[in-house]
Amino acid sequence: MKKQFTNPEALPSWPDFFTNVVTVTVNNIETIYISGQIGLDQHKNLVGEGTLADQTTQAFKNLSIALTSVGSNLGDVVKLTIFVVNYNSDNLAVIGEAISHYFPNQKPACSLVGVKFLALEQLLIEVEAIAVKQISV
Repeated sequence: MKKQFTNPEALPSWPDFFTNVVTVTVNNIETIYISGQIGLDQHKNLVGEGTLADQTTQAFKNLSIALTSVGSNLGDVVKLTIFVVNYNSDNLAVIGEAISHYFPNQKPACSLVGVKFLALEQLLIEVEAIAVKQISV
């Protein structure tokens, strides 16, 4: 088993607290664990203050960047966990639209969790992912 820890330069990073991407390789299978991606750009600027749709788009863009940094893509995602601040049923349309956009074919397994707040006060959504891919050995 091999483990690789990656903090892509194109993502906001807090290396003292966590790693953005952890890849575990066993035989010819890579399992990729993506830490919660949020509505911040690489310079830690908030994208879409108070706007769930804009923060959701940025979180999924960051997810794509994280996957690309280790030679993967959204098509390898098998599980999403999405945390939404003060969730209500109106949020489902926004989140569903993003999932349909970024996963137009096969949708990954997904858990949607309503929370009171996230790590930073202005954040409205956080998206974690697990991806799996076969590699050549």
